[in-house]
Amino acid sequence: MSVLDPLSHALTGVIAAAYAGITALGADPAAGSTWVLCIAALVVVVRVAMLPLVIHGVRQAHAVARARPQLQALAQRYRNRRDPDSLRAYSHERRRISAEHDVSPLGCLPVLVQVPIWLALYHLVADVAAGLPVGAVDAGLVASLGTATLMGVPLAARGYLGGGSAHLVVVAGLAASAALLSYVTQRFLVAPNTMLTDLPDAMTRVQQLMPAASAIGLLVAGGVVPAALLVYWVCNSVWTLGQSAIVWRWFPTPGSPAACRS
Repeated sequence: MSVLDPLSHALTGVIAAAYAGITALGADPAAGSTWVLCIAALVVVVRVAMLPLVIHGVRQAHAVARARPQLQALAQRYRNRRDPDSLRAYSHERRRISAEHDVSPLGCLPVLVQVPIWLALYHLVADVAAGLPVGAVDAGLVASLGTATLMGVPLAARGYLGGGSAHLVVVAGLAASAALLSYVTQRFLVAPNTMLTDLPDAMTRVQQLMPAASAIGLLVAGGVVPAALLVYWVCNSVWTLGQSAIVWRWFPTPGSPAACRS
């Protein structure tokens, strides 16, 4: 039993409920469009549930940005002082400044909390597309997904090749859409809202390479994952784009290029 199983089983309840609701409204139980809507509903429910973590992360980014000038001045003042009394004084002042600006000592914990959710979603969609019942997604729902198609391409199919030119166009289109959405989000919304000043050159370079690296990673992964997972990535990327645009437009990090734009 995987440590992710409880999360995966909880998420299957969302899929099963979405499928029951959508088909009750008259949608074809075996249609690919029905499963696309189920995957989209899963994305919406999960991302809405994670909004408190996102809000906390935005507030923490603002708090760190407000505290940065004082922390930098403090580090400069104690730069060449390594005696125990100075180190204790430096640590005390750093805690005081952080508390003054409401900087959480937990740091990036809200981001780390999201990682198991992403992993559980990935394995859930991949397992169901592979024909494995999981939790509330029983054998009947798995069989329905196994026969569902999107523009003639089975949602359970994997890879770019093997299904003809139409298959290649659909799968490559899904992978390219997810990659493009990720690149636009990282390059034009996340990067301008990130403070890179005073970071080591190596970390700055990594941040600059992230948009292209994430896009390339999605294109490569598109050749091995089920089409259903590509649909999930596209839906999730659309949400991330919209969420990042809201943060960029109305809640930019103080001192970042997004905050300084005219």
